[in-house]
Amino acid sequence: MARRITHRNLPQQLLKARDALMSHFRPVLNHFGITEQQWRILRALDEHGQLEPRELCELCQILSPSMAGMLARMEETGLVRRTRVAADARRVMVSLAPQGDALFDAIAPLIDQQYRLMEKAWGKRVVDDLARALEDFIAAQDTEVPQVALPPRTES
Repeated sequence: MARRITHRNLPQQLLKARDALMSHFRPVLNHFGITEQQWRILRALDEHGQLEPRELCELCQILSPSMAGMLARMEETGLVRRTRVAADARRVMVSLAPQGDALFDAIAPLIDQQYRLMEKAWGKRVVDDLARALEDFIAAQDTEVPQVALPPRTES
């Protein structure tokens, strides 16, 4: 039977690659009792200092309703702190709380060590090439791609 789609299934490949990559980090996160989403939030806050929830949503690829609940739980457990912006009380800034900062300090060296182990196993070039390819693909999204013309809907 001839293939009906001739191009690779890039979304499926990206999902498989993400899952394969995360399998090397999940044991570290599980050991410390945090989820992948919580780690993405902690890492974004470490890199940026403080962010608004909407910025965290974009950086961490987490939908707003999920982010709201996650930040509430992370605040309850002392990982993050939310503070109102003095000049505009409608705005909230999120930052690492001391406990979140300490947790990040404990996890960060293990994440770096895991990256080094992967580079040793696969070659640094493979890891660097993957990072570069993803960066190039993300940057290419600034170039508009025409949308395929859709046929008229048929009544069923």
